[in-house]
Amino acid sequence: MERDVRVLIAGGGTGGHLFPGIAIAEEVVSRPGGAVLFVGTARGLETKLVPAAGFPLELLDVSGLNRVGLGKMVKGLVRLPKAFFASRAILRKFRPDLVIGVGGYASGPLVMAAALLGYPTAIQEQNSRPGFTNRVLGKVARRVFVAFDDARAFFGRGKTRLTGNPVRRKFVSAAAGQNPTAGGAGAGGLLVLGGSQGARAVNDLVIGAAQVLASAGRLPRIVHQAGAADEARVRVRYQELGLLEGAHAGRIEVRAFIDDMPAALASAELVVGRAGALTLAELAMTGRPAILIPLPTAAADHQTANAAEMARAGAAVVVPQAGATGETLARAIEDLFGDPARLSSMSKAMAALGRPNATREIVDELQTLPRRATKAKEEAVH
Repeated sequence: MERDVRVLIAGGGTGGHLFPGIAIAEEVVSRPGGAVLFVGTARGLETKLVPAAGFPLELLDVSGLNRVGLGKMVKGLVRLPKAFFASRAILRKFRPDLVIGVGGYASGPLVMAAALLGYPTAIQEQNSRPGFTNRVLGKVARRVFVAFDDARAFFGRGKTRLTGNPVRRKFVSAAAGQNPTAGGAGAGGLLVLGGSQGARAVNDLVIGAAQVLASAGRLPRIVHQAGAADEARVRVRYQELGLLEGAHAGRIEVRAFIDDMPAALASAELVVGRAGALTLAELAMTGRPAILIPLPTAAADHQTANAAEMARAGAAVVVPQAGATGETLARAIEDLFGDPARLSSMSKAMAALGRPNATREIVDELQTLPRRATKAKEEAVH
């Protein structure tokens, strides 16, 4: 950077919010004089992932107001004044040059407090349909970075930039050495990514599809990330169906988590998963065609909107969870595996959606924002 810059990143809760923030932080500190502070809540993944990534973390006591019951809404409202004053204290202590919110409970009071006190502010929206917090913050933020074209409609045209989702350097570096359109029939089989929410429904659909495909003698190799909470049940179910032994031995591998996701994606021919923003960004980085099963309970049904954009681009097939069966999923899988030309076309379309420079573009744009007000002005607003 041209000169030292201190960036406060607010938000988290889920990996979909947090990992883009970590990607931005990695880019900031890679530049001369760059410094970062995260602000999140004690209930989010940030308490583990931010320190593990090597960044400092401050916590706010704040909870959600949207899509919660009356009791939780009241508790959330009661917490807001305290969270606002705690945000002011954090801002005074860290004295950032600018503040960016990445979604999640903590981003609301922190970005709002920063905007009211004259700090340059920005938000990063990962999905096609912004959540409640970012819709509100979009009115006061000076810049809005979006990953999907459909999200532009929710924010002011002059302040919005279409950049794609930031992806962590480790992932970009690993994916850079891979051919995003490599593969071909039988190259790596099927990779299943259920996601952190609602994975049980995806797991059950895949198990049902595997049973149908095995009965027809067309069971592909499957690497099934079932999630820690569901791994044992999924494994038992496959065993009960006789799909882990005999003629099918070695065809299905069940895992709780996949540590090396770039390698797993690179070796897969087709992916079945949810349509969260982080998953889609990683699919695009590696050019992997997908069957997407959007989480129907996602806020503002944003996963359905995310998946629709990928389908319009020719990069994915969408199977709505409502009404889906093992048979319908098996048919979709079989149709794609039986059409290598279509898989190749989808792979190229997916790779075309990748934005490996998203993080750099966001931080470059943040550099253009006016820096923090002078100390005299700061003291005046206090």
